[in-house]
Amino acid sequence: MSIILTVDAVLLTLVEGELAVALFKRERAPFKGLWALPGDRVREDRDDHAGAAAARVLQHKAGVASPYLEEYGTFSGPGRDPRGWSLSVVYYALVPARLLGETVQRFPVGRLPALPFDHAQIIAGVVARVRSKAAYSSLPAFLCGDEFTVPELHAVYEAVLAQPLNLPNFRRKLDDLGILEEVPGATKLGGRNRPAQLYRLKKPFRSSLSVRERGL
Repeated sequence: MSIILTVDAVLLTLVEGELAVALFKRERAPFKGLWALPGDRVREDRDDHAGAAAARVLQHKAGVASPYLEEYGTFSGPGRDPRGWSLSVVYYALVPARLLGETVQRFPVGRLPALPFDHAQIIAGVVARVRSKAAYSSLPAFLCGDEFTVPELHAVYEAVLAQPLNLPNFRRKLDDLGILEEVPGATKLGGRNRPAQLYRLKKPFRSSLSVRERGL
C-alpha cells in the first residue's frame, strides 16, 4: 500500500478577542461528521509543492488567500490515519476574521471539539509556535488586516499571547522594531471619539517570507 501524502492547514483568526482556529466538518469516512482541520492529498497534477497544496486547500475550503502561510512541520506514522501509513505536511496561516465567510466555523483554541487524527496535537503545536514568535516578531499583525491603529494592534497581540501587555511599553517596542509606517492622511475614530492614526506594516514585512524576528 502506498503512503498517504497530505497537507493540513491551521487557519488562525480572532473571535471576540480570542485566538481561534477554523474547522470544517468531514464529509466522508473516516471520522465523517467530526470537526477537523482543512486538508487534502497532495495532487501531483495540480501542486508544484506542498505549500501550493496548502494554499489550494485554504482557497477551496475557506475562500482565502492568506498573506502569511508558513510550514510548521510533518506528522507521520502508521497509526495516525486508519486508512494506512500517512504523512502530512502542516502549514499555518493567519487572517483577519472579516475575510472569512459566515459559513466558516471558528473555535477558540482553548475550547476545541473532539477532533480526528492527530489534529488536536497539531493545533496545540501551532498555537505554541505562534505565541512564541509573537513575543519577538510582527506576526500577529497579519490578524489585523491591511491597516490598523496601534491600540487595535495592541489588542491583537494580547489576544494571541493570552496575556495583558503594557500599552506604553508596547508602543516603545514598536518604535524600536521599525515595522510600521503611517498611512498618509488616514485616521479612524478611537477612544473618546478622537481620531487615531492608521498604520500598516512596512513593505518588507508584508509576507510570510519577510517577517522580522526581533524582540517585541
